[in-house]
Amino acid sequence: MKTKTVTNFLKKACLLALTFVSFTLVAQEEEEKNWFDNFSISGSVDGYYRYNIGAPNDNSVAPGTSFANESGFALGMANVIIGYEGDKVGFVADLVVGQRGEDAVFNSDDSAQIVNQLYAYWNVSEKVKLTFGNFNTFLGYEVISPVGNFNYSTSYMFSYGPFSHTGLKADFALNDKWSAMLAVMNPTDYTENNPFDTYIIGAQVGYAADNGSAYLNFRYGNEGEPGLVGPTFQVDLTTGWDVAEDFYLGINGTYLSTEDQGDEDASGFYGVALYPQYKTSEKFTIGLRGEYFAEYNNALGAVGLDDEGDGSVIAATLTGSYNIGNLTLKPEIRVDSASEDTFVDNDLEPTKSLSSFVMGAIYKF
Repeated sequence: MKTKTVTNFLKKACLLALTFVSFTLVAQEEEEKNWFDNFSISGSVDGYYRYNIGAPNDNSVAPGTSFANESGFALGMANVIIGYEGDKVGFVADLVVGQRGEDAVFNSDDSAQIVNQLYAYWNVSEKVKLTFGNFNTFLGYEVISPVGNFNYSTSYMFSYGPFSHTGLKADFALNDKWSAMLAVMNPTDYTENNPFDTYIIGAQVGYAADNGSAYLNFRYGNEGEPGLVGPTFQVDLTTGWDVAEDFYLGINGTYLSTEDQGDEDASGFYGVALYPQYKTSEKFTIGLRGEYFAEYNNALGAVGLDDEGDGSVIAATLTGSYNIGNLTLKPEIRVDSASEDTFVDNDLEPTKSLSSFVMGAIYKF
């Protein structure tokens, strides 16, 4: 009888101990899951050195593209991205300071503007996501942050396409490989307000597989004061594939046309660029951007134009990318060759070509 009583006591004691341990583990797990666990902070810092070969180095001579156009040692930008990712909702606050950041938000009247992206999102379901706010463009191969580009300098198509949008977009996961997107947005790059009471429509169809992806992008709408500026239409294809284990090929093609409100023909630009890249080791990759860019009917003035208002340029950029931990060094040689006189040489004589060297340094965290 005594033995049975002792046994029952031990069983109850063990059960009580297990209950206490389980409660303690659950409590510890709840304590470890703090409110800030879903927050993230990332970003980058970059700068560069640029030197014209056979042309003046006084900031007056540079390719007609965005960023990396100052001579000598120059600053890029400091970028901090704060994000929150909940089960259904979240936000991104992408802040920048520095020359590259200022160029990226050029339509702001406030010289202290630091917002690159600022949006909230709602995962309505596993297949539908809504995003509201200011977000970088979905068109094109290249992006504002140097972390997302292989080449440090940027292409003509990127420089004269949209940088950012403010509006509402809906992303749809059609299946494991196909996706779609629809958006209603302010005129391009008017990220803080809409001064024209006009809107543009954006759309995208995407395909993604293990070895690459392809996206067909569209935008259409009036980008300025109604009656003064006609509607703009742009179609853009961005694709990239791992052709072999160490060889990657990206392709970007675009066409843009803006209707004239008078009797003139529409104006715009078009272009295509190839981005072959070869990985020689775990730390070093070499890549080439070969771009053809043309504008018609006095569209931009990005390059020299003939009497008909047409002009084109072929730009070849050879870039090396060397990783040292979180630091990436990007030396590159770039040659821009235009159809008309666009640059000047050391004698200040007009010339059709410009050669330059850039060394970019990017630290990401």
